Amino acid sequence: MKTPQVKSIQSLARGLEVLQLLQTTGGLALADLHRLSGIPKASLLRILKTLLEQGAIWQRMADNAYIPSYALSELARRMDRESELAEAASPVLERLSEAVKWPSVLAVPRVTHMEVIETNASRAMIDNIPLGPVGFQINMLRSASGRAYIANCEDAVREATLERLRRSRRPGDRWARSPDYVDQILRDTRKRGYALRDLDFGGDYDNPRRAADDARDSLGVAIRLGSHVPGAINVTWARRVFTRDAAIAHFAEPVMQAALDIAQRMNEDITVSPGEI
Repeated sequence: MKTPQVKSIQSLARGLEVLQLLQTTGGLALADLHRLSGIPKASLLRILKTLLEQGAIWQRMADNAYIPSYALSELARRMDRESELAEAASPVLERLSEAVKWPSVLAVPRVTHMEVIETNASRAMIDNIPLGPVGFQINMLRSASGRAYIANCEDAVREATLERLRRSRRPGDRWARSPDYVDQILRDTRKRGYALRDLDFGGDYDNPRRAADDARDSLGVAIRLGSHVPGAINVTWARRVFTRDAAIAHFAEPVMQAALDIAQRMNEDITVSPGEI
């Protein structure tokens, strides 16, 4: 690994050391932190104040011990779950690209939008449709992936997501304030078993197709683990090559099967057989 030729930040290193100690032990008082780390108490207090202000730790009233924040633990668990999902989906998406030739993404919810965490675009035979990249934000109510997710996620999650979208000031989220628009998305997607882009959606989060058009269309399918929906996959094609009806005839069944295969791989990973205990 190539090491950048710059100086390290010792104060950051000490802060990370303190945080790691708290995570390893579950929580420590100031005196114990001083004894285990060897960091002067005055420096420790500055580090702890910073970690408190950033929400990385909290101080227990009972004994004044410093405790690592649940938010950090939950973030780590979420990242583990998403890594597991991406690992389970990756070979399925590779097989899907071999079957349909056009590229796909795997996207997961981020409260008000979907985010790409994997794509087979580099393996698809049709390589002039770049997708992603990883981290790319996808509109929740106008994209095929977002619609597939919002129509199939748990009721409480859906209502919380829609409420956040209704409060959003982004132009691309304004349709959340139209109950008829949202209800139509839910009805159509559930009836078909897959979602399609809004006809006025050209790939840009906020702008209509007439202002930003990627000349593509997409079909999205939710990944279901019982009542839980960890994400969605899609397939994207060029509109000049396929009409929407022709694309549905070619792609709907393979993408729905791929979503089922990913869910099956996830269920196998979390199911422990008696012989493995």
